[in-house]
Amino acid sequence: MNTRKVFCEMCRDDVDYVAAVVPMAGTIKEKEYSYTGKEAHCARCGSPIYVPELSDSNLRALYDVYRQANNIIALEKIRELPERYDIGKRPLSLLLGWGEQTFSRYYDGDVPTKQYSDILVRIYNEPAFYAELLESNRKNLKSTLAYEKSRRAVGSLLSDNMSSDSKINIVIQYLLSQCEDITPLALQKALYYIQGFYFAFYQTFLFTEDCQAWVHGPVYRDIYSRYRDYRFDPIGNTDPFDASIFSSGEKAIYDSVIHNLCCYSGKVLECFTHNEAPWLTARGDLPITVPSDRIIDKALISDYFCTVKAKYNMISPSDIKEYAQDMFLRK
Repeated sequence: MNTRKVFCEMCRDDVDYVAAVVPMAGTIKEKEYSYTGKEAHCARCGSPIYVPELSDSNLRALYDVYRQANNIIALEKIRELPERYDIGKRPLSLLLGWGEQTFSRYYDGDVPTKQYSDILVRIYNEPAFYAELLESNRKNLKSTLAYEKSRRAVGSLLSDNMSSDSKINIVIQYLLSQCEDITPLALQKALYYIQGFYFAFYQTFLFTEDCQAWVHGPVYRDIYSRYRDYRFDPIGNTDPFDASIFSSGEKAIYDSVIHNLCCYSGKVLECFTHNEAPWLTARGDLPITVPSDRIIDKALISDYFCTVKAKYNMISPSDIKEYAQDMFLRK
């Protein structure tokens, strides 16, 4: 029984009502969808009765089913975005290059097109992607305050996503503790070479993350977003590191990459990777200056570095030195 009374046309009076969960169907864009809704009946005479709140709830349920069936972002996720990235609805719409009221309409319940939905889904799932949009489209915002607030929010999300016990993060901390002047560009290449040579020697990958074939070589997107503010400056780090957490095989690979590859600048290492099959194959026929987020398949990395190990007759990780010197002479 509901304490709120509504008008019953049969009784011609304000009455209590009883709501029951029932299967329903509705049509959107000439297609019928089945969903579960609520139906109200007069508690006095039993006739169907109109309850505005239940009608609104049923409509939301219908559109939820429509969204699921057509891979459209859920309304709840849309409403989380402004809080997640600490940005107003209108500034977010402008940042995305949409009309000033577009995102507000979606926030209030309008269903976005598939194209706009895909962008919102990616923003929801990938803080790093949002961080790139924030930087590239910051001029769309009407105030620097909106940019600064959102930048802090997404920076916090990226830091949280970089779990303190993830393998790639631990390796980064070791690299920073050992390399006094490593730049973001060099760091990316060091991680790529560690991934490749570790597989060549031990037939398994250290990192679950995929790298992408960017203009400047292999890049781990989240790592780029984390250190992008350093640009061409070395990443500072003075924290001590206990390397005893590594196996002897891991440490041998890390140290060899540090001594034999990190001695070169990021730009030199970029030249190395531009002459290697994984980056070249992933880029395909793209011109060298065209941006790309194509993933460098792990199979390409494993095949290439296993071939390198065999070609240079590498017995131990210290033999990476000959490959590095050869690449430097050929760049």
